Amino acid sequence: MLTKIFSATTIGVQAHLVEVEVDLSFGLINFFIVGLPDIAIKESRQRILTALKNSGFKAPEKKITVNLAPANLKKEGTLFDLPIALGILKAARSVEISSEFLQETIIIGELSLDGSIKPIQGALAIACDAKRLGKKRIILPSKNLQEASIIEGIEVVGASNLVELLNYFHEGILPTSQDSRVKESGVSKKLSIDFADVKGQEYAKRALQIAAAGRHNILFAGPPGSGKTMLAKRLVTIMPHMTFEESIDTTKVYSISGKLGSKALVDTRPFRSPHHSISQAGLVGGGSYPKPGEVSLSHNGILFLDELTEFKRDVLEALRQPLESRIADIARVQQSIQYPASFLLVAALNPCPCGYLGDKAKECICSAQQIQRYQEKLSGPLLDRVDIKVSVQAVTYEDATSTVIKQETSSEQLKVGVDRAILAQKERFGCEDKTNGMMSSQEVDQFCLLTPQAEIIMQKAFKKLNLSMRGYHKTLKVARTIADVGGSEKIDVSHIQEAIIYKS
Repeated sequence: MLTKIFSATTIGVQAHLVEVEVDLSFGLINFFIVGLPDIAIKESRQRILTALKNSGFKAPEKKITVNLAPANLKKEGTLFDLPIALGILKAARSVEISSEFLQETIIIGELSLDGSIKPIQGALAIACDAKRLGKKRIILPSKNLQEASIIEGIEVVGASNLVELLNYFHEGILPTSQDSRVKESGVSKKLSIDFADVKGQEYAKRALQIAAAGRHNILFAGPPGSGKTMLAKRLVTIMPHMTFEESIDTTKVYSISGKLGSKALVDTRPFRSPHHSISQAGLVGGGSYPKPGEVSLSHNGILFLDELTEFKRDVLEALRQPLESRIADIARVQQSIQYPASFLLVAALNPCPCGYLGDKAKECICSAQQIQRYQEKLSGPLLDRVDIKVSVQAVTYEDATSTVIKQETSSEQLKVGVDRAILAQKERFGCEDKTNGMMSSQEVDQFCLLTPQAEIIMQKAFKKLNLSMRGYHKTLKVARTIADVGGSEKIDVSHIQEAIIYKS
């Protein structure tokens, strides 16, 4: 008897429907799985048969053939265990499930040897696309129920073991409650860190305010211990709260990566800080079975690269494409996969090998050749993609001990300007997910209009700094954000001067 059950797999962050066809026939007792399965799927034969036995079902003594269609779509992972097991039971007439019910349902889950259903990766991405795939419900492991229940308009059924799920088919009682759905955007949480913790560095704080307001990439250069990492970690405190759509997009990436943990929703902007020994596949994604890299795990958040010059050159060069397109493209012979990678890059480095070039308190001991080799680790095209460059000086004794005399600028104060700029950009572009840093060249010409005096300054800077067209546009984008933070409709002299300083 032939049985057809619908399941799904993910390619990138998109779900693709997979028809699990199970056929029982007379012949030598054997179990075949075809349809371009990976090793994990091929090994599911032993898991499924043992799970059926330990759940009280006798495996049919027939030839079992399972086809995962379409056959040209590569399948990987363990999420097909459950639909294959149910297909065998239905084909053997050990369980009655209506064909109409199966036609409307996507079934995913990994089976343990005792018949329990273990959680799988990518449940949220499949639940998001279930309606697009023409399905009304999804049956999945109970531990994935919370993340999948975020999606409205789709019935979500969670089961903890095979027997529990079969009782659901017989009696129609949901094995696990699905009453709680997250309908609001990420809850605003009071973070324990604040820019007020940073002594001095008002210039760097201002630059981070501009970066957060317009989503501009930023680079810090300064001696060891000047507070570069401390500043970067506090950037998330002044960024706008994630919208519900942003939370869903980011959570899908974490779900596919298996990094979601016990959380149902990523409701705070990610802050990823990979070690400088990371590989290219680890940073931008890839591998024999492609997975999202750090640029995608930073989607809608911050990617912080500390000790930038210690990263391998080819790893850093791989950042150039995601920084421009905000998508990580992973090309393979059989397929090309895309992961979202709309992140804010924050990088930090020492100006020379010893770290004290330009420091007022300590003399640099590096030779000119050493400094040149050190700085040549960063290519011009990569640096051209950085909107804001800031020199951070070491904190003086007076700044460090002025707690009573001087009140440090706090995250709350900086966020006032950020919120003002975000509101201006929302009105300008007519949406919440676009910022000045994402403007196209046509939009730069339309929205970055300079006053006559500012035009003269920009013309001189273009020639003196030998700006590329990308550098010119990025300078105008930063100037537009500076004007938005100050509540100005036009880009004036002070705005363009500050933007030029950041670019140089």
